Amino acid sequence: MVSSLKRAVSTPLLYFFILGDILGAGVYVLVGSVAGESGGAVWLPLLTALLLAALTAGSYAELATKYPRAGGSAHYATKAFGPAVGSFTGFCMLAAGVVSVGALARAFAGDYLRELVSLPTALVVVVFLGALALLNIRGIKESLGANVVATVIEVGGLLLIIGLGAWVVLRGDADLGRLTEVGTGDQGVLGATLAGAVLAYYSFVGFETSVNLAEEVKEPRRSYPRALFGALLTAGAVYLLIGVVASAAVPTDRLAASSGPLLEVVRLAGAVPEGLFSLVALVAVANGALLTGIMSSRLAYGMARDGLLPAPLARVLPGRRTPWVAVLATTAVSLALALTGEVAALAETLVLLLLVVFVAVNAAVLVLRRDEGEADHFRVPVVVPWLGLASCVLLFTRIDGAVWVRGLILVGLGVVLAAVNLVRGRRSAPATGRAA
Repeated sequence: MVSSLKRAVSTPLLYFFILGDILGAGVYVLVGSVAGESGGAVWLPLLTALLLAALTAGSYAELATKYPRAGGSAHYATKAFGPAVGSFTGFCMLAAGVVSVGALARAFAGDYLRELVSLPTALVVVVFLGALALLNIRGIKESLGANVVATVIEVGGLLLIIGLGAWVVLRGDADLGRLTEVGTGDQGVLGATLAGAVLAYYSFVGFETSVNLAEEVKEPRRSYPRALFGALLTAGAVYLLIGVVASAAVPTDRLAASSGPLLEVVRLAGAVPEGLFSLVALVAVANGALLTGIMSSRLAYGMARDGLLPAPLARVLPGRRTPWVAVLATTAVSLALALTGEVAALAETLVLLLLVVFVAVNAAVLVLRRDEGEADHFRVPVVVPWLGLASCVLLFTRIDGAVWVRGLILVGLGVVLAAVNLVRGRRSAPATGRAA
């Protein structure tokens, strides 16, 4: 008999989970890239990305409260389109999560850590992922408790940047005129805004992982929408303020050329040791890996319980009731990826995989409108999932061809899994009919 997961996640814990997952390591490097694509008005593509992300977040809020189960995206797609599409969607989400954890583990062993201590990359990766797996197995409450501390540190670092940037503005060393500069030599206002929004959109993803905790939330129909939209709006406000102060304080060319754009604000403001941001960045990377690891293990558990992955992945640790087999399996794959790949190569496929998932989720909302689901669940206007689908199509058109080549390999594996589950389902159907 398959055991259910323990409902131990309160609204504040869920809020911090989502906020910590959105406010990941990306914000520390993406502001400069957005400025390079859109010009000095970094806040405009950030705002556009927030609005695009909120569309798909609305679809997730409806489905998570309608079907509060650990399978998340895979479960929704299964109910809407059958097990073949469900297994494909779940595999894409699972692949994105496992790849992300591998990339973050590799990033943790990189330049930020080397600012503090020099250790072999392989050793750091093994210890890092092993510690995260043990914390994940120990319990969801303990994992999310650690996330609260890490998220406070992340947000504190970003608030410090906002304060330092404001200080640069107040002492007269900033140029507020840059806040209205939209466009580059290659693109006009609309094209530059959309190009920057695509990059900024990457910073807002992370909210989708939280649906895999719906089964462990105490009151999902009340808690989930509040935590989701509260965290998304909080992250959006922080990002917009970061974009404003960074753009005003730092010349656009310098901001775009920097691999550590927020450090440029620190240097201009003075009085704060640059090493502080190495520590904050390490916390951000570790927190992102922890939260994504939680999502991956819960998704693998949920898919196994639905019969889409091998049954042992649905085993739960007695007493703590955490999916220990799924945690170990997903960690092992992430470890292999981290030891054999580079951060950039691992990370570039994430967006494509997540957009495939988002298409399935937005479409599932529309198909499942005729199913009542849980009573009094959250419901978005029907135009929201349609706009969510349109936003995904828009972002698909902005993905580089090389990313498509790499991403389609993983997508192909998902298609194979879907075909296997489809054949297995058809073979089991006649047997079930004869037994009846």
